[in-house]
Amino acid sequence: MSEPLELAWFAALCDDDYELLGVPDPTRVSSFEHCSAIVHAADRAGYDAILMPSGYALGIDTVAFTAAIARSTTSIRPIVAVRMGEMWPPQLARQLATLDHLLDGRMVINIISSELPGESLAGGPRYARTREYMHALRTLLDGRPLHADGDWVSLDLDPPRVRTTTGTCPPLYFGGLSDEARDVAAEAADVYLMWPDTIDGVRAIVDDMRARAAARGRALRFGYRVHVVVRPTEAEARAAARHLVSALDPEVGDAIRARSLDSQSVGVRAQASLRDAADDDGFVEPHLWTGIGRARSGCGAAIVGDPQQVAAKIRQYRDLGIDTFILSGYPHLEECERFASLVMPQLRDA
Repeated sequence: MSEPLELAWFAALCDDDYELLGVPDPTRVSSFEHCSAIVHAADRAGYDAILMPSGYALGIDTVAFTAAIARSTTSIRPIVAVRMGEMWPPQLARQLATLDHLLDGRMVINIISSELPGESLAGGPRYARTREYMHALRTLLDGRPLHADGDWVSLDLDPPRVRTTTGTCPPLYFGGLSDEARDVAAEAADVYLMWPDTIDGVRAIVDDMRARAAARGRALRFGYRVHVVVRPTEAEARAAARHLVSALDPEVGDAIRARSLDSQSVGVRAQASLRDAADDDGFVEPHLWTGIGRARSGCGAAIVGDPQQVAAKIRQYRDLGIDTFILSGYPHLEECERFASLVMPQLRDA
């Protein structure tokens, strides 16, 4: 555990905030007012970072929103999600360098490799595009001339005049379970992000990714994206988890999962397999509840328990080599404050 612990929250920019999953609440729809309230609460509560997710059909724009709240935050580091292919790398580098200045150097970049709106592209070429874009982005943000002759990026170009505050590329966070995704991460990412899995599953992924990175003469850090449901007692936490899905229409849940651009990815299918392996209450192992994935695509499980149990579960992942935890919970504002009050002090004191 040589790396410091990083605790991050989730800004719910993609119309993903509910009191009851699958039951729309107009007061929690993605908007500047609602999402900025979550960010500011996380900043005040002492979270290290906050994920700014990206989606075309859902919610508000990630970069525009992050720029709007940059000067009203104090210490929290936005993890800004950008989709490879949506913007030409030189312009993206210039935009992100400017954003880093607005944030006084607090920006982190979350690389998303997905089909673009209206696009149909197989995994192989999609990850090839992502690899070339990541190389171009890192080169330009490092302030170096780019000489690229690839299938997706072919140009000779000096970097933009505007630089990040450090003059180097901020850390690139990246995730994906397919072989193509793992190879891209091993070659080009700084932090490999994973969605919820069992302890044994996480251990296997970390071991595999360490080997892939080492084969390329590199080392990776690891991050874990998971929901939390924490209450003063385990019984209350499990009751709160049941309440979250108590009004969910299965057809509505199916529609929510299907509308995501990555709804057929290897990672999403793995989350479905996790649900299939769970017991009748939705738990696939102690304190890892998969019911939350019935109503959302992507990250589909939550750590459920009392403060000591949730902290202990996070420490188990930490012992496997994970140092970054990107957390969320429903409703996002209330669970953000609850986790900070009940669990964060135990982890900070560890």
